[in-house]
Amino acid sequence: MPDLFDLPFEDEPETPEPAPAAPAAPTRRVFTVSELTSAVREVLEGTFPEIWVEGEISNGRVWNTGHLYFTLKDGGAQIRSVMFRSALRYLRFKPEDGLHVIARGRLSVYDPKGEYQLVCEHMEPHGLGALQLAFDQLKKRLQAEGLFDTARKRPLPALPAKIGIVTSLDGAAVRDIVKVLRRRYPNAHLVIRPTRVQGEGAAADIARGLTAVGRVPGVDVIIVGRGGGSIEDLWAFNEEAVARAIALSPVPVVSAVGHEVDFTIADFVADVRAPTPSAAAEIVVRAKDDFCARIDQLRERLGAAANARLHRLRSRVHQLSGVTALAGWPVRLANRGRYVADLTHDLQRAAGARLARQQRRHQQLRAALEAGDVRRRFERTRTRLGHGDSALRAALARARHRADLRFRSAAARLDNLSPLAVLARGYAVCWDATRTRAIRDAAGVAPGEQVRVTLARGELGCRVEERTEE
Repeated sequence: MPDLFDLPFEDEPETPEPAPAAPAAPTRRVFTVSELTSAVREVLEGTFPEIWVEGEISNGRVWNTGHLYFTLKDGGAQIRSVMFRSALRYLRFKPEDGLHVIARGRLSVYDPKGEYQLVCEHMEPHGLGALQLAFDQLKKRLQAEGLFDTARKRPLPALPAKIGIVTSLDGAAVRDIVKVLRRRYPNAHLVIRPTRVQGEGAAADIARGLTAVGRVPGVDVIIVGRGGGSIEDLWAFNEEAVARAIALSPVPVVSAVGHEVDFTIADFVADVRAPTPSAAAEIVVRAKDDFCARIDQLRERLGAAANARLHRLRSRVHQLSGVTALAGWPVRLANRGRYVADLTHDLQRAAGARLARQQRRHQQLRAALEAGDVRRRFERTRTRLGHGDSALRAALARARHRADLRFRSAAARLDNLSPLAVLARGYAVCWDATRTRAIRDAAGVAPGEQVRVTLARGELGCRVEERTEE
């Protein structure tokens, strides 16, 4: 068999291989600490953009900035971790040291210390739901404060006049409560404060509703609750704000959340827990039924006691009627009754006669008193004074009228005799210069002498120029 490597071709001459070149001198790259840290961060963040890590929380602390810094560890290693405030506020539970959790986040490097860390964006308890853990944590903390103590539970009022209701107007709970109260206790006054019972901000709204209803004057008890649902739907009643508002309520609070199997923090803090909203309304007015039942029971007992006593007295009378010494007592009793009736009639007649005499005496004294009554005397005197005043006024009016007539008549006569009337007809009076003597004769005046002439209007000063005698 020919050799497989025996080929019918001639081998090509071998060409000598070139001698290897001398190795080049390696270039040295020098990193600064910041550059190296930045490169490491880029590698970590690029390789682990999102990662789930399981471990135990230790050295957890919330700084004044609101960020949570902690260490996540297991049996063989640990890693620094941080959860910023924006993500921490969405957690339903409170991260505590020793809690086994599963955290989702990304790897990064904290440049100032050169440490790699886990930036958590979400966290949930390992093996236990976050809502259940938050429920257990809040329950334990409030129980330690004494909010669940039986000693602080207040009894419900016996007959509440005004009942407050804090729930949603859209749910069936408010309709069930109102229906039961209208049927069992129609004279109750209802104060309904609408509120949200699930979703974001529902707990704060419920707390505000409890505070507002508690401030309404005259409210005796408050019912707070809603219908059934999942734990997420009922979670508003597991919030600390609602628990604090129930504890601070000035009046007793009945919690009626969900169905009979549902328990919330509000149920533990409330003064009374009702399995359903309808049952809460029944519990509030239960005292009325107790009162009515107690009254009926006492009425029955009183009737039975009265009948029993009447039966015993009748039996005693029957026994006494059979005694020989008491034979004929009905006739004697009838005669005694007749005698009593006669005495009563005589007493009434004597009392009536005495009363009639006293009434007549009273009428006489009253008439005498009225005759000498100062008010009546004053009234009569006032009447006489009124008549006298009227007569005096009339006499004065008549006298003034007569005097006025006489005055007018004298004035008319005086006016007729007055020289002024003569002057008014065109005559004048001539006086001497001193106006003390009337000049009646021209011989009594010399030429050049001054005279005064009185006219009907005014007076003239004149000088005698010429004198003519008759």
